[in-house]
Amino acid sequence: MNFDDEIDIYSKGEYPANVLSNFYPNSFVFDDVLCHSMEGFLQSLKYKNPKKQKKICEKIGKEAKKYSKRAWLWKFTGHLYWKKKKYHRLSDDFKRLIYQAYQAMYKQNPIFQEALEVAKGYRLKHSIGHHNPRKTILTEEEFISILNHLRNQDQI
Repeated sequence: MNFDDEIDIYSKGEYPANVLSNFYPNSFVFDDVLCHSMEGFLQSLKYKNPKKQKKICEKIGKEAKKYSKRAWLWKFTGHLYWKKKKYHRLSDDFKRLIYQAYQAMYKQNPIFQEALEVAKGYRLKHSIGHHNPRKTILTEEEFISILNHLRNQDQI
């Protein structure tokens, strides 16, 4: 596979890389909460308060990312939250929660669906992503695995 067979996902990349980024304004509703980007949803998980989570879910891109600087305790405890339920970052329940959020975005957002369709046949990567699950809400491997699963789920 040569370099042209890859899509490196990041917010300032060319289509479809930019649309597949968590920073892109791919709106969706998850668990009765309107999320204006996946980044907003992911950053909201660092806070216990559901009202604060809802506010963060409304944010896009860098606006959402800035909430990560204020919530670092999870890196020590390993605990994240969604609607008053506590999740351990390394648990299967947490992985299911994240996948369900992505699945909701995929089902509800035709722009995201189309970008994943265009990305079929390419190897996805996120070279600016982190690899240590104790330091990031979503590792590069987890992120790419979810996208691969979503784009291949309709194939038999």
